[in-house]
Amino acid sequence: MVKYAAVEDVLSGKHAEGSPVSIRGWIYRTRSSGGVSFVVVRDRSGVIQCTVKKGVADNSSCEAAQKALVESSIQVTGKAFQDGRAPGGWELRAEKFVVTHYGETYPITRDQSTEFLLDVRHLWLRSQKMTNVLKARHHVIRYLREFFDEQKFYEFSPPILTKSGCEGGSTLFELDYFGDKVYLTQSGQLYNEALIASLEKVFILAPTFRAEKSRTTKHLTEFWMLEVEAAHFDNEENMRLQEEMVSFVCRKMADEQSGLLKNLERKPDELTVVEPPFHCMTYEEAVDKAGIEWGDDFGAKDEVALTKGLDKPVFVKNYPLKIKPFYMEATPDGKHALNSDLFAPQGHGEIAGGSQRVWEYDKLVKRMKAEKMNLADYEWYLDLRRYGSVPHSGFGLGVERLIKWLLNLEHIRNAIPFPRVINRAYP
Repeated sequence: MVKYAAVEDVLSGKHAEGSPVSIRGWIYRTRSSGGVSFVVVRDRSGVIQCTVKKGVADNSSCEAAQKALVESSIQVTGKAFQDGRAPGGWELRAEKFVVTHYGETYPITRDQSTEFLLDVRHLWLRSQKMTNVLKARHHVIRYLREFFDEQKFYEFSPPILTKSGCEGGSTLFELDYFGDKVYLTQSGQLYNEALIASLEKVFILAPTFRAEKSRTTKHLTEFWMLEVEAAHFDNEENMRLQEEMVSFVCRKMADEQSGLLKNLERKPDELTVVEPPFHCMTYEEAVDKAGIEWGDDFGAKDEVALTKGLDKPVFVKNYPLKIKPFYMEATPDGKHALNSDLFAPQGHGEIAGGSQRVWEYDKLVKRMKAEKMNLADYEWYLDLRRYGSVPHSGFGLGVERLIKWLLNLEHIRNAIPFPRVINRAYP
């Protein structure tokens, strides 16, 4: 049985120069000149140049190398040698070149339009840029889970179908559920709140759906959200947890994935400075800085203004209560919410939002009635305030928005394998 090496192991010199090695993967680039085929092979770990030369490789291998097109799947056995002219400084001089599958003429060439690349997203994911983004996404999610494990939080999975809206009826995707009306979840927050009475500190990482008709570089209709809830936490503790979490992920990425960041043209040093305490301003201070009217929310240009010149995120706290959801606790004056939004620097916008929750039954019912909500749909949620309610707080973090900022991506659609936006649900 052939034992195949990862390309990165060959490039790192793990195999002695001149020693036999076998790899397998896909053709990244190929050209032939003077009886020699130069085939650049990629696997999930990297790319390496293979030379298939008459007299070194057998005739069938030479013919296969000349015939195989880009993205054909192959297996190569040969000897590894250092060569400064080759990508990565090493090349594999093939003795055996076997084509597992001859690919057809690949439809992706240079200078393709964004819409075309989205049409063939299933193929574009093979590009080096997207491969590196997906690796980074994996590590970001791994570090988020690692952080909450260290903080002794429990993870659970919420329902995706629900009768209870959380962020507002206008952004719900409605479905027929055996003759009943249900929605794709906007948030698992309400279910998180049910769990704190048993587990105290919980988080979920799950898909979320918003029917927002927004065409921006920061909006998806289907995205992944990390949602956290903790019993006995007030809003200040909630904010500290957020900054510790973000700093933890930044530090881990910079320390453990510096090569990956550099491949994506992101300087690790730009993440190592992201340490607590984060910048913080009140809603009124933010309104003055952005130059908007009191009671308005912040648009894309305002978010740029709020983070101008900053090298780490900034909290904006205590928004007007009237523009925030029913579940947010009020400040003692009753005019503001005990909440915060977290904005990433460089104009990447809001990445997280959280609040202290209304935990007293009478106060919650009053707020819900004021917003003309159907209390029958939330009877189970009201039960949480009838039986052993405690003060608590939580937040939601948009995973793709975090990744967009960490990798300094131009558009959020590149932070997820198959983006869903207002005009696209294919492939």
